[in-house]
Amino acid sequence: MPFAYYARLSAARKRIYDKSDALERIELPDAAALRPLVAPLEAALKTESRAEAERLCAALAAGIVSQLETAPIRVQVLAVRPAGDWGELHGLYLPEDEGEAAIVKLWMRTAKNKRVVAFKSFLRTLLHELCHHLDYEFYKLEETFHTEGFYKRESSLFHQLVQSAAV
Repeated sequence: MPFAYYARLSAARKRIYDKSDALERIELPDAAALRPLVAPLEAALKTESRAEAERLCAALAAGIVSQLETAPIRVQVLAVRPAGDWGELHGLYLPEDEGEAAIVKLWMRTAKNKRVVAFKSFLRTLLHELCHHLDYEFYKLEETFHTEGFYKRESSLFHQLVQSAAV
């Protein structure tokens, strides 16, 4: 079932939305090769090592886009989430621009209490932003929408990378 904003989309954008919604899984050719990065990322968050978290997120992202043979992406892990009356920004995807690689920005601390974000939430945010990149670069969609299919793709990546006993 489409989200409420679907009704306000043009016919062309509805076609893109529908195509996105129908895509429910991203199959990594070798998820096992990327799993060794997951536990160290969790440890980097626990020790509040922003630089190490950034290095590991970049390695995960590079591994995913390499396996899927898509355009490279940069990752930045920043300190405290931006916030406003709308809430807190968890992550941000900025598409490729004038020859510069696309970038994912993540924040490792909550805005309100300045606490390090929970590992699962942080990893899912990375994967969420990567899914925006994959919508453009892997699926060649003209836009990236938050569809049910989009969230299923994000979840499929998460479950390929994180062993169920570890979550």
